[in-house]
Amino acid sequence: MNKFYKNLSIWLIIFAVAISVFYLGNITQKPDVKINYSEFLNKLEESKIKQVEIKDKNITGVFNDSTNFTTFAPEDPELIKMLRGKNVIIKVEPIDSSWWLSALNLLLPMILFIGLWFFLMRQMQGPGNKAMSFGKARVKLHSEKSPKITFADVAGCDEPKQELQEIIEFLKDPPKFQKLGGKIPKGVLLFGPPGTGKTLLARAVAGEANTPFFNISGSDFVEMFVGVGASRVRDLFEQGKRNAPCIIFIDEIDAVGRQRFAGVGGGHDEREQTLNQLLVELDGFESNEGVIIIAATNRPDVLDPALLRPGRFDRQIVVDRPDIVGREGIIKVHSKNIPIDPAVNIKIMARRTPGFSGADLANMVNEAALLAARRNKTKVEMVEFEEAIERVVAGPERKSRVISEKEKKIVAFHESGHALLAKMIPGSDPVHKVSIIPRGIAALGYTLQLPTEDRYLITKSEIMNRMVVLLGGRVAEKMIFGEITTGAQNDLERATEAAHKMVCEYGMSEKLGPMTFGKKNEQIFLGRDIVKDKNYSEKTAVEIDEEIRRIIEECYNRAEKLLEEKKDKLNILANVLLDKEVLDAEDVTVILKSTPEELEKFFSDGHNKDKNTTVQEPIAEKETKVS
Repeated sequence: MNKFYKNLSIWLIIFAVAISVFYLGNITQKPDVKINYSEFLNKLEESKIKQVEIKDKNITGVFNDSTNFTTFAPEDPELIKMLRGKNVIIKVEPIDSSWWLSALNLLLPMILFIGLWFFLMRQMQGPGNKAMSFGKARVKLHSEKSPKITFADVAGCDEPKQELQEIIEFLKDPPKFQKLGGKIPKGVLLFGPPGTGKTLLARAVAGEANTPFFNISGSDFVEMFVGVGASRVRDLFEQGKRNAPCIIFIDEIDAVGRQRFAGVGGGHDEREQTLNQLLVELDGFESNEGVIIIAATNRPDVLDPALLRPGRFDRQIVVDRPDIVGREGIIKVHSKNIPIDPAVNIKIMARRTPGFSGADLANMVNEAALLAARRNKTKVEMVEFEEAIERVVAGPERKSRVISEKEKKIVAFHESGHALLAKMIPGSDPVHKVSIIPRGIAALGYTLQLPTEDRYLITKSEIMNRMVVLLGGRVAEKMIFGEITTGAQNDLERATEAAHKMVCEYGMSEKLGPMTFGKKNEQIFLGRDIVKDKNYSEKTAVEIDEEIRRIIEECYNRAEKLLEEKKDKLNILANVLLDKEVLDAEDVTVILKSTPEELEKFFSDGHNKDKNTTVQEPIAEKETKVS
């Protein structure tokens, strides 16, 4: 009843506003000027009246200046004669005896409102409660007839699938687990990098479970109206209880579950009230038996600690990037409906895509199919997959970009410096391809190194070797042309970042010792963020800067020494790269081990796209400045 009276009061207010607008709309823009009868006669004598309308004893008219007026006249038999004498336009209206028309004018707005009232009440009683439904959760219920995604469609994350499979079995056969005193988990949090399949896993749960599955996004809770978020949380769990046992999936829960206010100023925030209501519903006084919450996020570090404790999210499942076996399975899943050439080796593709997420691999397979269709092929071959990997890593080729011969030569030596050092330094990731064809937004060329296996630990010497390879491009530019360019910007950023982590995070500095510097700040306004506090002195800061500079200079000097020893190979490799524009791993190996005559025969036998190009001699000293 309280809800009924609340709605009734709201509609009464709407009715009052509608009536007011109705009558205000009937008011003329130029209101009549009221004058007495003697003033009317004076104006008439002065010939200032243009026309009049006489209705019973009421006279309305218009002055010569177009001003409207009204007056009340007694019975005056001379009035008509006076008006005609002044050439005034006279209009006479009979007395309106249709009293029911006046009543209808008053009752018509009320009749319209009553009709509108009954229409809205029926809408409110209908399915979905269409009117006044701000507080209803915009949840999607997956029916059994909708297309299903099962665990067979998910690859590369066997452990998360096993954890979720237990929850599905718990819903189907609770006594199996309860006979030993086990309780059904209340919540499961899936977290990991973007594109690793968290939402896909939730859809697979919906396909596997024969229970209602509700899907909602974290951003669907909070609106501009105060209290709507908390109301939608209550409505969501009410729907879940009515359909128990069921599963509720909240995607991107960090939109509503960020850590509450840190304590400066006020904390009365609509998002916080929504989070408080969510905490109560997850583990409050009321029991939510049979309602399991699955949430997904790629920012678990910003979630409120109260949301993560056992009793709310009992299980926290990491959905990480797949390993080589997982990548192979993901490629098979996404390519099962694509005609693939029998010569395509999926294991090689899995080995060449370390660090790829499931979304990256799906994009790679799709790009390969599009490339094959563009070339009018009936099957997708290995060359399309190779190019698709490069498109995902470095972006699409931009052959239309016009580059001068001088810049092209600089890029060739820059990339040759990277490739040569990668081949010379033991333990470096193998060079897969070297190109001076622009790709993506800013890359004028690239050297693609692909590891042969997944690595989870890296030694200090390996980090130093990677930095030497990164600095090889800058060193080659300075060595051949005597000056440096902006092309090494990204290399310098990565090398500096690696040196900073060695000193401040990994404790790999002999001078500063096995210590970490910089404490993560976890109490930031509106939730935690990746921010570090300076927890060391100014003297230590100076020592950190000096140590980072020392490490980078050491790697730079080592790169300079190695390239100076193999300067002839650098010239040959750069010249061939200028000719061919793209070199694969076999080409680079042959170039570095063969004489110019052997190279001529190797490339003339068809080991590159262009068979007619000859290998140039090393660039002469007179053509370029050599430092």
